[in-house]
Order: sequence, then structure tokens, then C-alpha cells
Amino acid sequence: MTVRLPGPPGRRPGRDYYVTVALALVGVLLIGAGVWITRSDDGDGRPGPGLPANAASGDLPKGPCAPGRLLEPPCGAWWGAYVPYAENGSLKDAVLTFEKKIGRRLDLVYNYHDMSKTPLDGELLTPDEQELGRDRLLMLAWESTVWTEPHHADWTETQLGWKNIASGRYDRDIIDPQARRIKAYGKRVFLSFDQETDFRIKEGAGTPEEFVAAWRHLHDRFRQLGVDNVVWVWTVSGYLGHAEQMKRLYPGDAYVDWIGMDQYNYYLCHNSTNWLDFDRSQRPSYDWLRANISADKPLMLAEFATAPDPERPQRQRDWYAAIPDVVPELPKVRALVHWNRPVPGKGCDLTVNEGPALEGYREAGKDAYFRQPVPTR
Repeated sequence: MTVRLPGPPGRRPGRDYYVTVALALVGVLLIGAGVWITRSDDGDGRPGPGLPANAASGDLPKGPCAPGRLLEPPCGAWWGAYVPYAENGSLKDAVLTFEKKIGRRLDLVYNYHDMSKTPLDGELLTPDEQELGRDRLLMLAWESTVWTEPHHADWTETQLGWKNIASGRYDRDIIDPQARRIKAYGKRVFLSFDQETDFRIKEGAGTPEEFVAAWRHLHDRFRQLGVDNVVWVWTVSGYLGHAEQMKRLYPGDAYVDWIGMDQYNYYLCHNSTNWLDFDRSQRPSYDWLRANISADKPLMLAEFATAPDPERPQRQRDWYAAIPDVVPELPKVRALVHWNRPVPGKGCDLTVNEGPALEGYREAGKDAYFRQPVPTR
């Protein structure tokens, strides 16, 4: 069973805020640098209200393995990860450190946001995200909540409610400003609204019908504002005990570009004695989604990882090392995003920061199937 894992761990909010303000001022002053330059949302070149610089640049990849408009790589899959912020408050430093450990650049960086409108947490495309996005794809998970503590450190939050999102109540103050930021960024991004949505019903977000209405409203609102660089990823846990809920939560093919699922081998972390290798942890949910939701949409393993087996440490290495053999047999899986963070509980370290887990993950990441041309626009 998948436990819904909210956003990144806590950091020192005061320092983050002043760093963010300083970077924004630098971006305004250093126009020639092209990193955090502001611009108006209509693209007329005048300084705008803190919007990102247009990151769409360079030539698109060409040839039979070039990804299309919806960022589906035809010859393999993207290799991505969610990496918690570094102790100094930098996402960029955390990602670069992780990449050094795994011996390669990530194709895709996954990050989480709420709807608080606060710097970093409530602002899509932070300065660090923009810089990382120069050479990588970005996946933004946007939650219809306001986190109680910065970066969801203790995972407590206030639900804004799907029916309120669908009604347009938050359009002017929350939805529209973030849509304009994405539009100004220009480069295509993956966007997941309320990922693992099947677990949010019990948290008070609303009914499946209200979620569908909220998703469609968000999608239509972006379209009305001319935001055409979003690839929409509908992400559920994939927990088959929620099969009927997941069916009711699907917004429809016209509103979804990719399907995402979050499946793990928790093993002793959830008091289970049943070790699931990579194939057994992913294939049942993959097959169900293909049969019951869409056989055509590309699929993203939007979160995946394994807990360790303390009695047999090499199991973790083998779990990851098997990925290149299994994924081509799941042909609609076109992106894999490792969840590189422990979860609460004994035996719940899901990271690949060291030991056998790192060895297996490094080996898997070398495979040519996960070496696809990343677009720059």
C-alpha cells in the first residue's frame, strides 16, 4: 500500500526568504545574465512582476529518438528523481550532490509546491528550479493545500478543497499568477495536480467528482491564459485497493497527457514479510492502469523506491539493478522518478545515497535505455 508522501522536508524559512529576495533583486539588476531576468507575461520585453525568464532555447532534438510535444521519449525513458533540499536551503546543491553520487545528470527533477503563495513553497519555478531546468526537465507537483510548516516538514496542512478550486474561487490570487509564471518560462514542464489523489479523499479534499471538476477547471484556466507549455500528469498511488476510486478520479483523455503512479517495495517498513522485486512492485498497477484507464497514454513511475532488507543487504542492489531489464517489458513506462527520501518508521530509508542501493541505482542509470535526448525548449 502506498502512503501519500507530501512535499519536501523542512528548512529554515527566514533564511530561505531573504535568499529568495536577494536572488530576485540580482535577476532584475543583472539583465545580461539571463538567469532570473523578469519579463512581462505578454512577452514585450519590459520588466515584469517577478516572472521567470523564457527558458525555451536552442534546437529541438531530431531523429527517431527525439521526444514529441508531450515529452514522450520514443526510444527509452527519462531518468529522474525527487531529491530533498540541501541543509543550506538549496535545491540546486541537493540535485548536483545527488548527481555526483549516481554518476550522471538527471533527465528530470521532481519538486513539490503548495498553494500558499509563499516564496519557494507556493511559487512554481523557483530560481533553483529555473536554473536546474536549463539542462533538465522539470516535474512540478502542485497541491491544493497550504502547508502548516515550511516545506511540509511535519506533513500537516489545510485543504483548500476541490469544490473551491473548481468554482474559480482561487483563480485570481493563486491559479492565474502561477499559470503566468509557467507561461513566461516557455519551456515545457510536467505538472501534476494533487498527486496520489486517491489518498486525498480521506484527508478531506473532496469527492472524486469534485476532483475531476477541479482538474478540468485548472486545465481550462491554463488554456484560457494561453499556457501551452504544460504536460499534464494525472498521478494516483496505483494501490489496487483503490481501484474503483481511481476510475472515478480520472478527468478524461482530453485532460490528461501522462498517467503517473507511485508504487514501492516497503517490505519491513510496513510490517510486511513479503519482499517485492522491482517487477512485482510495479507490474500489477501498470497492467491495471493500462486495462482500466488508458492503454495509450505514456506512463510515469512518478515515485518509486525500495526499503532495505537488513538481513540481505544485496537485495536492495539487485532491486535497482533489475530495472533496465524490466522497464522495456512495460513499454508505456517512459519516465522513472526515484523518491530519494526516508519516510517515518523503522526500516523506511528509501534513499540510494550509499551502500548496495547506490550501487544498484548507479548501475541501472548507465543503461542506454535511460540515455535519451533531453529537449531544451
